[in-house]
Amino acid sequence: MSAPPPSESERASEHRVIPIFIDEVKYDAPALEMTGAELRGLPQPPIGPDRDLWLEAPGPSDDVLIRPEQTYEVKPGSKYYTAPSTINPGARHHVHS
Repeated sequence: MSAPPPSESERASEHRVIPIFIDEVKYDAPALEMTGAELRGLPQPPIGPDRDLWLEAPGPSDDVLIRPEQTYEVKPGSKYYTAPSTINPGARHHVHS
């Protein structure tokens, strides 16, 4: 006779943490789904508003911008990185005369 399958709460209690990397530093994510704001809060101090958080996509796919208000699936070993929110290399500087 086999044991009944674990309930959802039992599966959740078996789950510990999910190792992820932000800017090459390992963090333990506490859940399989987290909002962008929660992911930004893992480093201490948290990632500031002047930086964007990106999920590195494998292969030729575009990396994914992590938006604070959205919920994301957190996968073990995922690699995230931060970058300045405003990158404007071709901006012209106004010279006042």
